[in-house]
Amino acid sequence: MISDDADCEVRSVIRLLNAKKVKPVEMHRQLVEIYGENVMTDGMVRKWVRQFNDGRTNVHDEERSGRPSVVNDGLVAKVNEKIRENRRFTIRMLFDEFPQISKTVLREIVTNRLNYRKLCCR
Repeated sequence: MISDDADCEVRSVIRLLNAKKVKPVEMHRQLVEIYGENVMTDGMVRKWVRQFNDGRTNVHDEERSGRPSVVNDGLVAKVNEKIRENRRFTIRMLFDEFPQISKTVLREIVTNRLNYRKLCCR
């Protein structure tokens, strides 16, 4: 079982299976078999199949509009420094130190730090 998958990796598998004319329900079954229960939902698999059938070829996230991010390389470095200072940190502790960063984004920073191999797909 593969537990440290990147979103773009799963989408690439969907794109491949779609090219082989595998039905979305079977794609999802295979994804769960390989990546585990926390992989993409059946509905999201269907959404990506529709997008690929409509001509999409890119498996990476597209830029989205919205509030600009306050996170930059310097801030990520400060978060990493705090983690090095106290390896028994919690997301709440980091949020108290960096209230300008949402807990969701802090969780993502921590996850990327721990699973830096995922960064190859960005």
